[in-house]
Amino acid sequence: QVQLVESGGGSVQAGGSLRLSCLGSGYRYGRYCMAWFLQAPGKEREEVARMYIITGDATYADSVKGRFTAIRDNAKNMVYLQINNLTPEDTGMYYCAAASSCIDFRPVYWGQGTQVNVSS
Repeated sequence: QVQLVESGGGSVQAGGSLRLSCLGSGYRYGRYCMAWFLQAPGKEREEVARMYIITGDATYADSVKGRFTAIRDNAKNMVYLQINNLTPEDTGMYYCAAASSCIDFRPVYWGQGTQVNVSS
């Protein structure tokens, strides 16, 4: 059974930091591309970071560049999203997802999400 399980969300003040975690199981972790998505209140889910698991290279949405960092630990089947200098606009549900291609990212697996609330 494939599972992606996120954790690490919480309530923080603006300017703070969080590290979100995503643990993958039940599939060939190294063969997938992983991404993080944010669904802010009242908005559509949008991708914020994408990581090539094999190389560790990552790309980011313009809105989060310089503040978000995707990190992987292949030995643990974990991907992380380090978020610094949080702003209220970062509030929402964060999901990790897996796809077979990083070039044409079409998620086949989703986690259940972890909630982040940032107060000003």
